[in-house]
Amino acid sequence: MDVKLIKLYKYEKLQFIHLMQLLIFLVFLLVYLLSLCGNATVALTVHTDCSLHNPMYFFLANLAVLEIFYSSVIAPLALVNLLSGRKATISLAGCGTQMFFFVFLGSADCILLAVMAYDRYVAICHPLHYTLIINWTVCACLVSGSLVLGFLLALQLTILLFHLPFCGTNEINHFYCDVLPVLRLACADTQIHQATVFVVSVIVLTMPFLIICISYVFIVAAILKIRSAAGQHRAISTCSSHLTVVLLQYGCCSFIYLRPSSSYSPEQGQAVTVIYIFVTPLLNPLIYSMRNKDLKDALGRALGRAMLFQRK
Repeated sequence: MDVKLIKLYKYEKLQFIHLMQLLIFLVFLLVYLLSLCGNATVALTVHTDCSLHNPMYFFLANLAVLEIFYSSVIAPLALVNLLSGRKATISLAGCGTQMFFFVFLGSADCILLAVMAYDRYVAICHPLHYTLIINWTVCACLVSGSLVLGFLLALQLTILLFHLPFCGTNEINHFYCDVLPVLRLACADTQIHQATVFVVSVIVLTMPFLIICISYVFIVAAILKIRSAAGQHRAISTCSSHLTVVLLQYGCCSFIYLRPSSSYSPEQGQAVTVIYIFVTPLLNPLIYSMRNKDLKDALGRALGRAMLFQRK
């Protein structure tokens, strides 16, 4: 084949790769911006609408804020690297910081979902005692407890991993500093560290998920006892959105972290990570706004006020 044709073929191939990278970048950027807007809208609507000033929406607003910070720990740097088309470099301290905040916010997110399940259990199974059990002091303590527990788990795990000696190329086959890819860079025995990662995963994923399952067993039993169809529908509507978010979040995270480190696949890890870093934060506000009548009505009122303000 002619040398000019070979060069032309290589040039066209590079152009196609750059075009695909740009297209993927634009899609992920759009998804990230929409997730920021969606979660910020939910949080602001709950804050400004007096009809939503109750514990369920307080937890939802905190979840929305967590989702904003959680995705923002990874997404901006991943987008910059995708646009540049080069292998990204990050300092050891920067890698540790990114991992700490990712584990911290991700853990708090999972624990808060369990708190929300407990809140729905009390509201449906013990409606007469709801305001006594879930008062504002308890709400603040539960949210603070989720953050503190996530902080402590992330701090211990990050310190433990970054005391390991790293050798070789120090090149991570991932687009951010995740726990398992960083652990693979260590040139020492990591059995204790792998066991620690598994224990943290159990605390963050299995235990909250068990609380959620137990809560929903009691919730389903209580719903079945409700005689009116309208009452059953309202109870189901307040729980279905939360349950959908739980399945998305826990399904993705469990696939990565609740399996032996030896069976970890970087390619599968990257694909699943894209879902819970980019897609899940976008779906959460959509799921809650579409399946929750009170929130949908509040968003409609907020949109109406914004349009009226613009006309004036």
